[in-house]
Amino acid sequence: MKITLDDRNDTHRPILDTITLPTDQEKYTTLPKDMDDPLPDGTYPIVVLSTKPVGMFLLHDNERVASYTSEPHALLFSAFAINYDDQRQGYAKAALHELPKFVQQQFPHIREVVLSVNLKNEAAFSLYTHVGWVDTGRRIDGPIGEQRILSLSI
Repeated sequence: MKITLDDRNDTHRPILDTITLPTDQEKYTTLPKDMDDPLPDGTYPIVVLSTKPVGMFLLHDNERVASYTSEPHALLFSAFAINYDDQRQGYAKAALHELPKFVQQQFPHIREVVLSVNLKNEAAFSLYTHVGWVDTGRRIDGPIGEQRILSLSI
């Protein structure tokens, strides 16, 4: 299966706005249709593309990153969602495998990407660690409970 990561553009929006998740997944992320428009400075919406958009996530290169890592050359990864009808086809894993190359091309100064995952979200934690993210041991409070901070060296 071939996927690409690309900056979101207006042609992606109609499909991205139809992305849905079951409640037990949606509580851990933000759907594209529910994101601020425009997004804050230093926030980059990235689309997971197959033959069509199947998902999206955000990369943050702003003051939010400092609360997750002391690495000055880091990005924050957030709001990862793969459309429910497109799940279990390998898109999430493929996107995460593609992420380091994408970051190196688009943000050549970056050395680390960090994220937070809810302690109760075992499926996401398992996916992230399976593709190379490392639990830093740090914990922060999140909107619906304690979060693990994970890191991916670039």
